[in-house]
Amino acid sequence: MRVTEIPIKKAKHAEKFGKLVLEDGTVFDGKGFGYSTTVFGEAVFNTGMVGYTEALTDPSYSGQILTLTYPLVGNYGVPDPSAKDPDGIRKYFESDRIQARGLVVHELSLTASHWNLAMTLDEWLYNEKIPGISGIDTRALTTKLRTSGVMMAALAVSEKEIDEQELKKKLALAKKYSDEEFMDVVSVKEPQVYGEGKESVVIVDTGVKNAIIRNVRQLGYKVIRVPWNYSLEKILSYNPKGVVLSNGPGDPVKCAKTMETARQLIDKNIPTLGICLGAQILGLAGGTTTYKLKYGHRGQNKSCIDLDNNQVYVTSQNHGYCIDPESLKKTDFKLWFSNTDDKTVEGIRHKQKKIIAVQFHPEASPGPFDCMFVFEELKKLIGEENAKR
Repeated sequence: MRVTEIPIKKAKHAEKFGKLVLEDGTVFDGKGFGYSTTVFGEAVFNTGMVGYTEALTDPSYSGQILTLTYPLVGNYGVPDPSAKDPDGIRKYFESDRIQARGLVVHELSLTASHWNLAMTLDEWLYNEKIPGISGIDTRALTTKLRTSGVMMAALAVSEKEIDEQELKKKLALAKKYSDEEFMDVVSVKEPQVYGEGKESVVIVDTGVKNAIIRNVRQLGYKVIRVPWNYSLEKILSYNPKGVVLSNGPGDPVKCAKTMETARQLIDKNIPTLGICLGAQILGLAGGTTTYKLKYGHRGQNKSCIDLDNNQVYVTSQNHGYCIDPESLKKTDFKLWFSNTDDKTVEGIRHKQKKIIAVQFHPEASPGPFDCMFVFEELKKLIGEENAKR
């Protein structure tokens, strides 16, 4: 029997000076790792136990400094970023780069070991010019964000001592998360095609995760990924069987062009699935309103109930905005999924049209297959008799 040696790598870009400053004046001193630089962004937290490579490359984290609540991070390192599946989609990442502006952890594992290891976490951050900080009380930071709400923060990593007062001054002048325009950063500029076949599904890219593309491909459709501001006329030129409005960062009201396209999709009764930001955009297009959650839903263990059959599902989520449940009453949408913890809207269905949307991420599969049926629901809307649940 041949025994394969499991790769082991040591951290190369750790043990630097690090400082995290929140806009309320709170300061966390720690050890910097990754790339030496200063960044500004909205401080948020994710309660997942694993999946830091997927989280960091999720475009929904654009403009944010991500805190991981699990105490030990980096022990299994990072897989090969260049590995792709037969359709040319990156195997282990949700986009082609790290999207979060910075990373905050309690303890960085200085040794990484895994059969699929290509580099350490600190090495990956260094290569992509992203700063990280370890050695801080992430429980205290998370408690503060839960109590006070998410807020702007500055993260500095340096080879030398960091001037705290200077960092606070820079943070006061930094652009607010709510003022940023994300679509030109996270969306493709030109259409991209994945796979082959006569029947296709168009994905409107407002920050789409690779797993969404992969799951639509697994339904059997060719995927055409188009920019966030593509008109319905251009979308229909591909003669798609259905449309997916993707996840993404920021306030949905800033996606006015996508919202107009969504309104036309509803009017023309084109089979459409909205995911996360896409759900909010569909809701707005149909007459609902949205609001910002105090600290958002970010993690892999968010329970939601399907009101069609009272089945509870464990879902993966990453969003800071939500549909107002009261506003649903004056629309043609009905509540489909509800969050069991705070009763927020987790899914909607149109009462007459072939339009569905979920706030959680069915492609993330924390179960690992809990919510894959949502994609089959799109297939049913399209009219495929072989759709299953």
